[in-house]
Amino acid sequence: MKFLIALINGLSAGGTYAIIALGYTMVYGIAKMLNFAHGDVIMAGGYMMFVTLTLLGHPLWAVAAAVVFCVVLGIVIERFAYRPLRGASPLAVLITAIGVSSLLQSLAQILFGSATKMPVKLQISGAFKIGSFDIAYSTLITLAVTVVVMAVLTLFVNYSKTGRAMIAVSEDRDAALLMGINTNAIITITFAIGSALAAIAGYLMLCKAPSLSTTLGAMPGIKAFTAAVIGGIGSIPGAMVGGILLGVIESLSYSVPALAPYTDAVEFAILIIVLLVKPSGILGKMRREKV
Repeated sequence: MKFLIALINGLSAGGTYAIIALGYTMVYGIAKMLNFAHGDVIMAGGYMMFVTLTLLGHPLWAVAAAVVFCVVLGIVIERFAYRPLRGASPLAVLITAIGVSSLLQSLAQILFGSATKMPVKLQISGAFKIGSFDIAYSTLITLAVTVVVMAVLTLFVNYSKTGRAMIAVSEDRDAALLMGINTNAIITITFAIGSALAAIAGYLMLCKAPSLSTTLGAMPGIKAFTAAVIGGIGSIPGAMVGGILLGVIESLSYSVPALAPYTDAVEFAILIIVLLVKPSGILGKMRREKV
């Protein structure tokens, strides 16, 4: 019974990691860059929910406002921070991403202070009884949202015109440009989708524990990036698999008293093992660089 509860909680946490990891993996797969400010977009969406709740008082409006705000923020970040570096060295892009992350955290601290906010109206309390144990409603909502997001995103990428253009750009940006695809627009759309997913992930985190600070997305962002690498960075199914796997490992580790204090170490040890056995990740593909 304890194992089953830990497994369900792990699937819930893994679903949140998977949604965040999708943002990382889509940007890397299409723009070939790592957006390390992605976790801070989650934080920015959380503060937008807090402001909207203060003004309007309804969680649905708060989530909608956060999604719109994060989409705009993602587009602005891509346009002014990353697009000028198109073709620059990976180190320059990495330093810029760290700078954007620090900027977002500093702005949040200036605007809202360092004290933790408690948007309790976002919290979903109560539990669904199955036999002798309870499943929190927030866990069920997280699982449902994760399934819906993954299904919609998979259908969008595989069957829509924009999704097929994304696949083309990820395979060969120059060839896609020659075929008439507006690569800048596709990369902007990718950032917008990733940022919308960040807002959704922020809500899933706050509906379980309504504790909002400037570091809200820091550790979940790192773990989601770890999940993306485990699954295969650049692979959408890989991000899903990696997120779920990491969440289950985390929950099972917490359920074992001897491992609980070392849960983070266990997760990163799994990352090292996966990279030693299969450097491209579970579902990733090795790519040969042409020179």
